[in-house]
Amino acid sequence: MKSLPAWSVRHARPLFRLYAACARLAPRLGPVARLLGMSRTERWLIPVERSLKRTFFDCRMCGDCALSATGLACPMTCAKQMRNGPCGGVRADGHCEVRPDQPCTWVRATEGDARIGPGHLPTWRQPLSPIDARRAGRSSWIRLIAPQAGSAAPPSPAAPSATARDATAAEDSLIARRFHAGEFIVTVEIAPPDSADPAALLQRAAPFAGLVDAINITDGAGANCHMSSVAAASVLAAAGFSPVCQVACRDRNRIALQGDVLGAAALGVRNVLCLTGDDVSQGDHPEAKPVFDLDSVTLLGILNGMTERGEYASGRRLELAPRLFLGATANPFVPPDVERVANLERKIDSGAHFIQTQFCFDVERLDAFMEAVRARGLHRRAAIIVGVGTLSSARALRWMAEHVPGVHVPRHITDRIAAAADQAAEGRKVCIEIIQALRRIDGVAGVHLMGHRNEAALAKIIVESGLRPPDAARAA
Repeated sequence: MKSLPAWSVRHARPLFRLYAACARLAPRLGPVARLLGMSRTERWLIPVERSLKRTFFDCRMCGDCALSATGLACPMTCAKQMRNGPCGGVRADGHCEVRPDQPCTWVRATEGDARIGPGHLPTWRQPLSPIDARRAGRSSWIRLIAPQAGSAAPPSPAAPSATARDATAAEDSLIARRFHAGEFIVTVEIAPPDSADPAALLQRAAPFAGLVDAINITDGAGANCHMSSVAAASVLAAAGFSPVCQVACRDRNRIALQGDVLGAAALGVRNVLCLTGDDVSQGDHPEAKPVFDLDSVTLLGILNGMTERGEYASGRRLELAPRLFLGATANPFVPPDVERVANLERKIDSGAHFIQTQFCFDVERLDAFMEAVRARGLHRRAAIIVGVGTLSSARALRWMAEHVPGVHVPRHITDRIAAAADQAAEGRKVCIEIIQALRRIDGVAGVHLMGHRNEAALAKIIVESGLRPPDAARAA
């Protein structure tokens, strides 16, 4: 971060007070602005606003300024343009997943928010609306002087009531039925194949028939190209499985995202997991152009509006609303630690019914996270499904911990597996122990098993951990 923007975050309190004073005085200039003409006034304001805000905040002039709500750290400096809190890939040192030499914008936002002091709206208490691209390069100050000037992005929809949720997707989603019945949820993640043949996908899913409540289909995980999540989830739904369709914001704008989800719903998909997505620099097409028109929170709000109100983001009515059980992700294991629960609450407020976490290898840290979750009652509003898994060796586990931002593996875990004669078996044993520990934590609604192309091992873990009886797969 440049020196002056960093200085601004460190001096967020006096600068915020200055902003608040100017915001109170700005409407008094309204009559003068209207006399001169709003367009002319804005043309005079833009170069001054751009110069000052770029110097002190590295502002990108999005036209929908959120500095007063984000600790005076401009969210548009985020590599993924996230306006609603950090992604799950923040590095252990608090630096950006995409730009490792820079601090995460949202770590800075947290610092600025804390410096503003008690009584200030927490950084991610109220979801920020999606960017209105028509306002790029325009003045935000003009809207303080004359609030009717320009067009603001539509407000994020209010969270639906529990009754509304029960009446829509709960009857269609096995995850939802398990959660409302107080039963422990088991889901698994598989990657779509690099093939146009659905048989390869069904072969990967086959070991989990009767063992899991849903199969999560990744959407370009790691920014690598595979069969689309929408298509793969639809194939599984047609074959009698209960899929979770991941939808990442990295590759599509809000028009394409809404269309894809509507198409998936038409093909029998009920569970949708909203993700911001890994940056393209991490994958096999680093030359591709990232989109990031939305982040996961704004996507949740839009899909929730489609489900609960039967409306597109534009406000246009749907002929028939999709019946969706919406989910989001959480990462309790990376900075900014204190705000992760608040970020989770924002996702639930925006419409998330279930939450899947990053790999859990540190039960103590997860336990502390869940204590804060219970304090806010979030475990009663959404199913908290904790990610667990195994890899074939300590070397593979170390590689993931070192090269996949957002994954935290305590050293004693890798040392233990490395010392074992059969590292794969020891890895399964560690995973089973973690599952058993998680089942004792109040508020954990289930586990989500992950392991790249390791389907047989994951199915074995499900049975050996007691999550499902040995005859469940045979019965299916």
